[in-house]
Amino acid sequence: MSVFDDLNHTASKVSHIGERYVKASHQYFRLKIFQQLTLSLSLVTKVLAVGSLLFAGLVFLSIAAALEIGNALNSYALGFLIVGVAYVILSLIIYKLRTKFNSFIIKKVGLKFFN
Repeated sequence: MSVFDDLNHTASKVSHIGERYVKASHQYFRLKIFQQLTLSLSLVTKVLAVGSLLFAGLVFLSIAAALEIGNALNSYALGFLIVGVAYVILSLIIYKLRTKFNSFIIKKVGLKFFN
């Protein structure tokens, strides 16, 4: 009967260790998800804050550039048209390079997410 008692004791011990492992893994994954969520939220907040200020600055710089170009050409409409065309050209360049942006973002986010 000693063999059966040892087997029963070992099975009970393995079961207990398995339960502890599952609980520890569950806690680890909860902490990992919390970490990733807080990092993501922090990043989005910073991007929105800095992005909104940069956008406001870009709007004012664009208006100033359009007025100055229009003043030099004696046509404000032409100044705004030149600035608008410059933005369209810049947008087309960024659109053509979108796959490079995607791969860069995936590499950066992947390093943080999987570590």
